[in-house]
Amino acid sequence: MPRLSIYFGDNLDILQTFPGGEIDLIYIDPPFNTGKVQRRRQIRTVLASDGDRIGFGDKRYKTINIGSTAYRDSFEDFLGFLEPRLQEAKRILAANGSLFFHLDYREIHYCKILLDEIFGRESFINEIIWAYDYGARSKKKWSPKHDNILWYAKDPDNYTFNYEQMDRIPYMAPRLVGEEKANRGKTPTDVWWHTIVSPNGKEKTGYATQKPLGILSRIVNIHSRPGDKLCDFFAGSGSFGEAAYKLNRDCILIDKNPQAMAIMKKRFASFSAEWFNCDFADIEKRRT
Repeated sequence: MPRLSIYFGDNLDILQTFPGGEIDLIYIDPPFNTGKVQRRRQIRTVLASDGDRIGFGDKRYKTINIGSTAYRDSFEDFLGFLEPRLQEAKRILAANGSLFFHLDYREIHYCKILLDEIFGRESFINEIIWAYDYGARSKKKWSPKHDNILWYAKDPDNYTFNYEQMDRIPYMAPRLVGEEKANRGKTPTDVWWHTIVSPNGKEKTGYATQKPLGILSRIVNIHSRPGDKLCDFFAGSGSFGEAAYKLNRDCILIDKNPQAMAIMKKRFASFSAEWFNCDFADIEKRRT
């Protein structure tokens, strides 16, 4: 049975206690340094004649605010914050391990230069574009609707890439390739079209920057093997841990946000999980 190991605290301090060369795959989705407070409002609706929403059959519903999650996404020296953590990431990676680094357009180019310095330019394998089509549109510029994921292999000549495990996607012009190929589908490229986590879907946890299991499961399935040990040291809502667990991988999750820990506690209630530094009574106090 796979196992989750969940740590509450500063990821640099915790990473420095791990032995080197034992992690097969690292995925991190660090704060994007937007300069904003990332916030997700949690609501429920009840039937009410004076409600502020209209639903099916013109029935009215009242919105009730039941809470929110938030964190400040701003650093004066973002690269200085990341650099020692990325050094630790390289140290704890196995000889054939990979790092997947997820960010957006604001900082990704600066971070690639930093990653090239730490891992070596020859260790850069791919930039993956996660494209989605949801949310508001800008009237002043092309609306940014993608994130960037950089893949670095510790050893560019020795890494895990399970091509045969790759999920297939439909051809855009199936008549051009014939029935057999169209039925089989094609392998994805470095542009991945996938919706965000639906605000009204079953997958949502209420965490402000939750990433979809579809994206993370693809990374886990293709870049690690059952029984491998994975790590996400900016764990957030724990989506990478869930993807790893469901695909029979052990996973280490680290976060210092009390709201993230509370969400993961609920999310992993039925999983085989071990908690470290987690005084949940104290964590609950910090949330409030």
